[in-house]
This record gives sequence, structure tokens and C-alpha cells, in this order.
Amino acid sequence: MIDKDYIHFCKQTSEVSLKENIMPFWMKYGVDKVNGGVYTNLDRTGRLMDSTKSVWFQGRFGYICSAAYNKIGREPEWLDAAANTIKFIEDHCIDSDGHMFFAVTAEGRPVQKRRYVFSECFATIAFAEYAKASDKGEYADKAMAMFRNILRMLETPGFLQPKYMFDSRGHSITMILINVATVLGQVCNDPLLQSTVDKSVEELKNYFMHPEFKTILEMVGPDGEFIDTCAGRTINPGHCMETGWFILDLARSRGNDQELIRMGTQIIDWAWDWGWDKEFGGLINFRDCKGFPHQDYSQDMKFWWPQCETILATLYAFNTTGDEKYLQMHRLAFDWAFTHLPDKEYGEWYGYLHRDGTVAQDAKGNMFKGPFHIPRMLMTAIAEYDKILK
Repeated sequence: MIDKDYIHFCKQTSEVSLKENIMPFWMKYGVDKVNGGVYTNLDRTGRLMDSTKSVWFQGRFGYICSAAYNKIGREPEWLDAAANTIKFIEDHCIDSDGHMFFAVTAEGRPVQKRRYVFSECFATIAFAEYAKASDKGEYADKAMAMFRNILRMLETPGFLQPKYMFDSRGHSITMILINVATVLGQVCNDPLLQSTVDKSVEELKNYFMHPEFKTILEMVGPDGEFIDTCAGRTINPGHCMETGWFILDLARSRGNDQELIRMGTQIIDWAWDWGWDKEFGGLINFRDCKGFPHQDYSQDMKFWWPQCETILATLYAFNTTGDEKYLQMHRLAFDWAFTHLPDKEYGEWYGYLHRDGTVAQDAKGNMFKGPFHIPRMLMTAIAEYDKILK
């Protein structure tokens, strides 16, 4: 039986967290009112530790501010922050070859480029969501142009330096293209979006899902071959949870496609079995599909973002299937996250915990942690709770 009082508590907790904690923290300490854009290298209290700007987070923050404006409340401050950050992207974050930087200075001078196209992925969803928030249709066109550029870079041999000196496929980009195309599809009607999603789904199904290990693998050979090395055996339960709810979100948009629902819930079930820590709670960082000790230094830590993705994946799984086992999983994930991660004194969430849930380091942001996974989870969860309560 559904405990609607508990669901109401979760919704109320999420709303308060988003409106009175997470968004105010980044509006106060992150927004750069001088140069534009957002800072993320903040200590526990919000003090700036390093003015180098993560280009990932220029797009991520532009998306979050626009999405909050569209979905939560039409706060002028959020729309202004989105516009401020998106202008910084356009003015400073795209190199002459169309490949975006990974890091820039406070003023926007280049610091670092990397082989990935994740900066472009986050800029695309920022432009798309901002097109809705601002009623500026040209940003839908810019988002579609950016998406085409992502595919161009991925498909042009030699444009992006390969990660390894052998042929392989990575789960991350395959997964994220589904979400980018889904967000972009809300403002653009281009057949390229559906074909890209279909291609990613087939790659996940045929290459990355390995039933013999009951998991998605992070790296496989070009035709899905198992690579029997430490890297090839890596399971990232947080990425698996994220992929699972992306697939379920896609299933909804396609009239509750039953094949996609089976695929998404299978991935979530596998991720839970591999990742949920039955002794201490929380989702663990990495596992080895053969049971060997994983070699990443953070293998048994509890990072903020896998907890967010687990909260969403279990909610989506329940709302899609009606199976109450997912509500039980959700309750474990929600209670663990909200017990261990929020900083009750200075606001926002800790990002890096030891396996037992104690704080490993208390900075609120860096080049990889900032205003994205937490506010996205809160906004999305609020809508999912409404579905249950109604």
C-alpha cells in the first residue's frame, strides 16, 4: 500500500530544498555578476577557492536556471542567471573549430580542452531549455546546430583524440545523447533527434548490456566485446541508474513502450543489485563485474550524484510499472541521501562521503560538482511525486 503521507513529505522536502537551499546558494555564491557565467569551485561556506570556470557547468547552470523558471516558478532572478550564463558560453566557451573548452578563466580566456563533447551536450540542453524560458526561438535553432556539431565531431575520424590506443565504445556518451535529444525534442522537431535516440538505444541493448554479468559495462569493444581488464570490467551503478530513468522517460514519450520499460527497469534492477550498499546504505561508486577489487581510489565512496540518480530511477520505475518494490527502494535511497548529504549549517550538499556516510571533504563545488544533479533531481522528483499523489 502506498504511504501517501510519506510521498507528501518527500515532495515537500524536495520543494523546500530546491527553493530555500540549493538555488539560493548558487545564486548568492556562484553567479558571476562581473564577467558573466557561474563559479563552482566553492568551499563549504560558499567562498571562492579558484576562479577557473568549468565549461560543463556553464551549460549545466544555464539549463538548471531555465528549467527551474519553466517548471517551478517564473522567478526573474533565475531567467536572468540563465541569460547571463548562456551569453558567457557564446562569448567565451566555443573554440574556432567548434569544439568547446573544458575550462576557462573568470574572464573567459581558454585554460583547457579535453577530448570529450560533454561541454557541447550541456550547452545544447541549456540553449533548448532557455528557448522555452525566454521565448527566443533562435536558441532552439542554436541548440539544434550544436547537436549537429556534436554528431559531426563524434563521426569525424581523428577529430577527437581517442581515449585508448585500441577500438572501444564508451557508455557515457551513448547514454547522454538520449537525454540531450529528449530535451532538444521539446523545442525542435527534427528526425535526426529520433534517429540518434534509436541508435543509442540499440547500442545500449546490443553492446553495453551484458546479461552474463547482469549489468551495463562502462567500456566495451566496437561490437560490444567484453574487455577483460580492470577498465573493461568497470560497473558504474550511478551511470546505470541514470541510463535507466532516461530509458523510462523515453518509454513514456513513446506511449509507454513496453520493450523500453522492460529495458529500463532491467537496468535499474541490475544497478541496485550491484550498487546498493546493504551494510551502510547509499549507492557505491564502482564495482568490478567479475568481483575483483575495483582499482579506482574512490571505488567504495558515496558521491552525491549517484544518490540523486537512484532517487529518480526508482521513482520513474514505480510510476511506470506500479511495482511497489520500487517505492521501497526509493525510500531507502531518499532517506539515506537526505540524512547524509545536506549541510544543515551552511547549505547545499556535501559531495564526497566515505563508505560509512561520513564526510570525506566538505567543499560544495569543483570542476565536476555544482548546480546540476541535485536541482535536476529535485525538480524532476517533485513532478513524479505529483503523479503518485494524484
